[in-house]
Amino acid sequence: MGVVGKASRKGVGAVRSGSRVLTRLVDSQKRQAREFVADVVRMRGLMPLLMKNRNGGAWTAAEKAELLSQLRILSRVSPYLLFLLLPGSALLLPAYAWWLDHRRKPRLSASGTLPADRRI
Repeated sequence: MGVVGKASRKGVGAVRSGSRVLTRLVDSQKRQAREFVADVVRMRGLMPLLMKNRNGGAWTAAEKAELLSQLRILSRVSPYLLFLLLPGSALLLPAYAWWLDHRRKPRLSASGTLPADRRI
C-alpha cells in the first residue's frame, strides 16, 4: 500500500475537486435556465399590451404599471438573447451563466464590509 496507495488517493482528491467544480457549474447553469424560462413566461402578454395603444385604445394606470414591469423583465432577458446570436455562443453558455450569477453577489468595500445600502 506504500507509494502506490498514496498516489491513488491524491488522484481521487483531484477527481473529487474537479467533480465539485463541474457540479457547481451545472447547478449554476440550471438555475439561470429556470430564471430565464420564468421571465419569458411572465412576459407572455407583452405584445397585446404594447399593441393596444397602436390599435387606438388607451392604457389604464394598471396597464402602464404592467407594461413597465414587462419591459423590466425584457431588459433582464435581452442579454441572453443577444449572447445567443454570437457565433460559437452555445459553447460559452456555462461561462456566461457563471458570469451572470457572479454579478448578483454584493461587492465588498475596501474595508471588507458590505456598503451601507446593501446591509440587512
